[in-house]
Amino acid sequence: MDSVEIKRLDRQHHLHSWSAQSAIDPMVFDHGRGACFWDGNGKRYLDFFSQQVNLNTGFQHPKVVKAIQEQAEKCCYCAPGFAYEKRSELAHALSKVTPGDLKHFFFTLSGAESNENAIKIARLFSGKFKILARYRSYHGASFGAITLTGDPRRPPVEPGIPGVIHVLDPYCYRCSFNLTYPECGIQCAKHIDEIIRYEGPETVAGLFLETVTGSNGLFVPPPEYMPMIREICDRHNVLMICDEVMSAFGRTGKWFAVEHWDVVPDIITMAKGLTSGYVPLGAVAVSNRIADHFQDHVLWCGLTYNAHPLACGAAVATLKVYEEEGLLERSRRLGDLLMAELKGLQSRHPCVGDVRGIGLFTIIELVKDRDSREPLVPWNATGGALALTKEINKRLLAGGVYTWVRWNWIFVSPPLVISEEELKEGLGVIDEVLSFVDTQL
Repeated sequence: MDSVEIKRLDRQHHLHSWSAQSAIDPMVFDHGRGACFWDGNGKRYLDFFSQQVNLNTGFQHPKVVKAIQEQAEKCCYCAPGFAYEKRSELAHALSKVTPGDLKHFFFTLSGAESNENAIKIARLFSGKFKILARYRSYHGASFGAITLTGDPRRPPVEPGIPGVIHVLDPYCYRCSFNLTYPECGIQCAKHIDEIIRYEGPETVAGLFLETVTGSNGLFVPPPEYMPMIREICDRHNVLMICDEVMSAFGRTGKWFAVEHWDVVPDIITMAKGLTSGYVPLGAVAVSNRIADHFQDHVLWCGLTYNAHPLACGAAVATLKVYEEEGLLERSRRLGDLLMAELKGLQSRHPCVGDVRGIGLFTIIELVKDRDSREPLVPWNATGGALALTKEINKRLLAGGVYTWVRWNWIFVSPPLVISEEELKEGLGVIDEVLSFVDTQL
């Protein structure tokens, strides 16, 4: 089937996410290898967004592909109630890399499902009802997960689930409290303590937070933030729930981003890098005390495809790739190089207000003016206000770089297998596009 026919059938039958259908013209994807993919016309692109920040091991890693083939030959599916080899093997392998005593797992099919079930688990375990989540967050598109979410994808589908309260973020570049680190005293954490007290700790089951905020601006918290949040949650008997759907599995240079701050949450949700996107799979990791609770209490969670054998087989192979190929260390090493290069772009281009990130999880924030920090495109902009965002994306694609350009942000989060040469090649294209943006100030 040629590209024209693929697009015709796509237009005729396929509903794409997050868009009015007439407003999009999807690229035809043909194939990928490593950190690159090719469109239906044979044009090569460097993937600087790892598709959806999930393709950590790159396209078509032979070890993972082989594991999927072998598992498909042996067992494509068995019901969730069975103990099965790959389910047990995966749970054991995960238990070796999760922090602290988070050694028990409920498997799902996605990050959204992981977060949905974490809400249930937190409420069932605590006997409490309210959930806190941050405004500039994304936790998934299903009903509970989108209610947790703070970005503009939530209001169009409201009302959501009851009992969710939103709090402010550790966005140091645009501090909600008009303070400057470190003199701020980490007011963004103290604010959460205040909200818990307003709501009543006896009513708050858990606090959801992306350990490193992903699609809403990629905020790496100050060093004191996560330990303070852990202490606040402990003091108020509130579960600390870290959404690591994007940030886990080497993306930040650690198995889990929370390890950078030597903090152990009560629950971690994960997906994406667990199979590198090859087969849908997510998981909820819980502490011993939560797992112990469900020895004598019903776990009211269930999915037809819970711990799907094919996905578990893919995940086991993917975890081995991370270890055997040193991808966590690679993420740290290339992340240092990437941040140095991004700071160079910042020094050369007046349109770059801030660059931030950790490992191969980084972002460029564009401004009209560095002194005022006025965003190049406003948060939550729609319609014609996005013209410049669309032009930036168009020029990046023309130069052979695929990534997500959202409002005034350019994400730079390539597969962990990217080479240094490929990384510099893509940054060269970004450099040229930023020169164009400078002319628009």
